[in-house]
Amino acid sequence: METKNTDLVEKIKQIYPRVVEWRRHLHQYPELSFQEKQTSAWIAKKLHSLGVFEVEENVGGFGIVATLRGKPGPVIGLRADLDALPIQEQTEGPYTSKHPGVMHACGHDAHAAILLGVAHVLAELYKEGTINGTVCLIFQPAEEDCDAEGKTGAVHMIESGKLDELDAVLALHMCPWLPAGHVQIHDGPSMANNDNFHIVVHGKGGHAGYPHQGRDPIWISTQLLQALYSLNGRTIDPLDVATISIGHLEAGESNNIIPNRVDIKGTIRTYRKSIREQLIHEVHQLASLGKALGGSCDIDIVRGEPALYNHSDINRVIKQVSSHLQIINQPFGMGSEDFGHFTERFPGAMFFLGCKTDPETSLHQDRFDIDEKAMLYGMRILLESTQEFMKKEW
Repeated sequence: METKNTDLVEKIKQIYPRVVEWRRHLHQYPELSFQEKQTSAWIAKKLHSLGVFEVEENVGGFGIVATLRGKPGPVIGLRADLDALPIQEQTEGPYTSKHPGVMHACGHDAHAAILLGVAHVLAELYKEGTINGTVCLIFQPAEEDCDAEGKTGAVHMIESGKLDELDAVLALHMCPWLPAGHVQIHDGPSMANNDNFHIVVHGKGGHAGYPHQGRDPIWISTQLLQALYSLNGRTIDPLDVATISIGHLEAGESNNIIPNRVDIKGTIRTYRKSIREQLIHEVHQLASLGKALGGSCDIDIVRGEPALYNHSDINRVIKQVSSHLQIINQPFGMGSEDFGHFTERFPGAMFFLGCKTDPETSLHQDRFDIDEKAMLYGMRILLESTQEFMKKEW
């Protein structure tokens, strides 16, 4: 794909007002993971209207794969996610969520709008005969949650087989801690493996005045919690990235009754596969501690997203086309991102796009919003990166 950079920038500027309009529409009508039926239909209709994409709907759920085939060349995937979060929005404005208890608090509305803008520019370039290769636009459902099988939308779309020909895949994510005009890029593990655990501590309940007659599962749990919190601090090299956190603790119903069980739920976050396996093993080993203290433990660990691994050769291109911006070279944190499934399968990378507002907000917050100028930079990085990828030998 070849075109003068100034021409491309002008095309992006021309489509930008519509991208803002699309983002605000999507923000008003958010849908939760595995429920993105209307969002998907709305996007598919706009893609069909361009007349140049092969649009496949209901891929891996409510996913869309829109393929643009130019001259012979590499196959490049560009991915955006579609789902929202179960959060009651607290912002005030003309595009506040109209769906009670559901909100685009992670920027997926902007991701989808940016990719729609990219689609419109690509359609123009296709008609000009300047695309040397194939571009697959991937509108992915269910990034924020998994189904009963533990699979997110990324897994379902990859398993569909519709993306098998990809030579490279690229994605972006809104970054509310950096201002527009900044981009965060990092090689290697950049977001965490995400594994959730559920521990049920069984004891023998009874009257709170006679604790010696039972086996207090709350007391047993206090010992388990100390052991849990110490695992990553005393068994893991301090130079490795790992953390264990408890998010749910439930026991009993009365102040004078010792319960029969305690439920503990939490998460294990790591960057390296070996550390992931070590901590999963050590959490399972805690069952023996529960037994030694007179109770028993049922421990279930559900493996979630793999660490987001950004390939350095893909990042090299992103850095090249982002040279006019302020580049921050840091990992993205201990959150998880199911785009990691893509970069496990294909050469790929995700970059974080500055969108900081005043006052500053954070991801998954009920007042989350973005500086919409960020979408100009996002479209340009995706399009210019695609241009560069088209020139490579794969």
